[in-house]
Amino acid sequence: MFAGLALSALTACASGGGHHRGPQAGRGVGVLLPLTGTNAHLGQEMLTATRMAMNSPTAPPLDVHDTAAPGATAATAAQAAVTAGDGLILGPLTTDDTARAATIATAAHIPMLAFTSDMSVAQPGVWTLGIAPEQQVRRMVLAARQQGRQHFVAFLPDNRLGRALGQALQQVCEENGLQSPQIMFHDSTQASIITGLKTLSAYETRASAVVQPDATTQPAAPDAPAAPRVDAAVDPANPDSAPAPSASDQPAPPPAPAAAPEFPAPPFDALLLGDTGLQLGMVINALTETHVDSAHVQIMGPGLWGAFANKLSALQGAWYAAPDPATRQTFVQQFMARYHHMPTPLADLTYDSAALVKALDQARPAGSPNGYSVQALTRPEGFGGVDGAFGFLENGKTRRDLAVFQILPSGGSRIVIPPAGKLRRSAN
Repeated sequence: MFAGLALSALTACASGGGHHRGPQAGRGVGVLLPLTGTNAHLGQEMLTATRMAMNSPTAPPLDVHDTAAPGATAATAAQAAVTAGDGLILGPLTTDDTARAATIATAAHIPMLAFTSDMSVAQPGVWTLGIAPEQQVRRMVLAARQQGRQHFVAFLPDNRLGRALGQALQQVCEENGLQSPQIMFHDSTQASIITGLKTLSAYETRASAVVQPDATTQPAAPDAPAAPRVDAAVDPANPDSAPAPSASDQPAPPPAPAAAPEFPAPPFDALLLGDTGLQLGMVINALTETHVDSAHVQIMGPGLWGAFANKLSALQGAWYAAPDPATRQTFVQQFMARYHHMPTPLADLTYDSAALVKALDQARPAGSPNGYSVQALTRPEGFGGVDGAFGFLENGKTRRDLAVFQILPSGGSRIVIPPAGKLRRSAN
């Protein structure tokens, strides 16, 4: 592989074309983060976590570049890392920056671990470390399928997250031999949300099938109690006593109320949602109005629900997939002891990426300039991380070992399907 890199670099120099690739890729690690500008607070903390993971004299050297510096871009930062001879790039942060930097890194055959969760920019040699919609959907669909769910649909906001969730559901269903899901996108008004969900759930057809109570079958009003017969109401051994109680003397129980007619189930048994905030409230209202509930349907949503699960009691029984928070406690304690504040979730990603690079460097084959080969990065068992096990596929996809959480009747959530503790070799 590295011989091929050297040959292609010489060819580019001889022809005068292509990007300047610098020396042969070595142990150095390029770090591309926004260290100034509007995202500086995120970038600085991510760099702190990177250095925390690399805190040993034998760790690979870090080559840090500010993607937000005046006159700099993610592309120029990536080119600087390539020119410096870095063997791997960590970063950048955003989807757009990743797309720009990937062009440079892939041309130089330098692997890149970006911190976005948008897997649309993933490709061979470029992996995204953020917890992606596809990973969450895959976890929930496979779990729902194990419970016998077969008919999946999605009712999603028409935005980037909604589109990513819909694409993921389509892909995961196709890969697992499930019926192609019906996917509907909605806008932000209550009326359109109700109309859309009525269409998706075949509300009118179901409503017409509801059996209405028949007035002729209602229980008749009880007759007035008849006067008791003397021989039945008087104790013959003591005629002067008060009459003995009789069944006909007891007040008649009120008639039982007629049971509400049962609304037929919708034509699906698993529903993927993607809204948050006020729009999620509108979707919950529409679910109630259209009689779509957890009695017949496994409702699923994005991991973002975990941040406000205590307010989601109306969605009791619904699922979302996310890392088990218990797995990051050791990292949180170590980070707080050193830096005296809680790390952001993005710090988890940079710590994990730096830790795996350090481990690969320590295990590099004798005579190799670094340990960052595609074979090493895509090892089947993956890597242990702050947020659980994760790993890379050669096509650029990232796998994660997520838990499935269920919303409780009083709000909040609990894990109903724990993470496996390792990557499933059969995962797509």
